[in-house]
Amino acid sequence: MAASAKKAASARKAAAVKKAAAVKKTAVPKKPAVPKKTAGTTANRAAEKAATKSAPSKAAAKKPAVAKKSAPAKKSVPAKKAAPAEVTPAKIAPAKPPRNESRTALVRRARRINRELGEVYPYAHPELDFENPFQLVLATVLSAQTTDLRVNQTTPALFAKYPTPEDLAAANPEEVEEILRPTGFFRAKTKSVIGLSKALRDDFKGEVPGRLEDLVKLPGVGRKTAFVVLGNAFGRPGITVDTHFQRLVRRWQWTDAKEPEKIEAAVGELFPKSEWTMLSHHVIFHGRRICHARKPACGACPIAPLCPAYGEGETDPEKAKKLLKYEKGGFPGQRLNPPQAYLDAGGIPAPPLGAPVPGSPPPGAG
Repeated sequence: MAASAKKAASARKAAAVKKAAAVKKTAVPKKPAVPKKTAGTTANRAAEKAATKSAPSKAAAKKPAVAKKSAPAKKSVPAKKAAPAEVTPAKIAPAKPPRNESRTALVRRARRINRELGEVYPYAHPELDFENPFQLVLATVLSAQTTDLRVNQTTPALFAKYPTPEDLAAANPEEVEEILRPTGFFRAKTKSVIGLSKALRDDFKGEVPGRLEDLVKLPGVGRKTAFVVLGNAFGRPGITVDTHFQRLVRRWQWTDAKEPEKIEAAVGELFPKSEWTMLSHHVIFHGRRICHARKPACGACPIAPLCPAYGEGETDPEKAKKLLKYEKGGFPGQRLNPPQAYLDAGGIPAPPLGAPVPGSPPPGAG
C-alpha cells in the first residue's frame, strides 16, 4: 500500500512539473513574435514593416529628437521673408516698345516725339551768340569740351578785336590764347581758329563757304560744326549729331548706331529734310534741360508716354522737377498749358526770339 501510494504521489508530482514547464514555455517566449520572412509574400512584408514600426531601434529613436531640435533653428532664419522687400522695384519699369515695331510705327513715333518737343521748345535755336557766319563757325569750334555759356562769355572780346578772317589770320597767337584761356584747351583752339581764318582768307576770299564739302576742309571743322553753320547761317537743312543728340536718339530707339555719320543717316531717313535743323535743336534742347546723361528727369518729361527708356531716371514728379536745368533761351514749358512740374520748379516759359518780354515797355515808349 505504501509503495503504491509513493508511486502515485511521484506520478502526480512529475505531471505537475511537466504542466508547469509547458505553461512557462507558452507564457514567456524567447523572441518577439515577429513573423519569419518568406520571399515573395505581400502579407509577410506588411507584417515585417509593422513589426519594425512597433519596435524601433535605439539609433532610430535618437534621430527624431535631433530633427525636433534643429527644426526651430531653420524656422528662425527669415531669409524667405526678407526676399520680397529686396525684389520690390523702386522705379517704374520702362515701357519699351514691342521688339517687332514696324518701320511705319517707328517713323510715326519719332515724328510725334519731334512734334511734342516742338511745342515744348518753339524757341529752340543755337545757343551760341553770333551775328554772321564767321562768328558762328568760330563759336562752334570753341564750344568743344566746354559749355555754350562759357563760349558766349569769351567770344565778345575775340569778335571785337578780330572782326574779320583777315584780322584773326594775322593775329599774335599769344594774344589769342590769352582771350581763349577760359574755354579750356586754349592752345589747340587758338591754332584752329587762326588756321581756319587763314584758310578763309586764302581759299575762300574771306567768306565762309556754304557747302559741306568746303566747310569740312577748314581746320577744326567737322560734320557737326559744318551742319550747325549750314543750318543756322545759310538755312540749309542738316542734322547736328552732338553728344546730346546721340544719347537721346539711342534712348528713344530710333537707331542703335554709335558712329555720328551712321546716326545722322539713320535719323535723316525718319524725317523730311526740311525738318532736320529744327529737329536737331529740339533734341539738343531736351537733352540739356530734361533728358540728362546720368539722371534724366523722367517724372517731369513731356514725352514720357512715347519714351521706351522711361524709368531710367527719376520717375517721382517732385524729385524729377528738381533735376530740371535752366539754360539760355528759357526754361522748358513754352506751351499754351505748360506742364505743372515746370511751373512748380519756378520755370517761366521764354518768349520766342524777337518777341517782347512780358512787362517790358512797348517799342518806342520812353
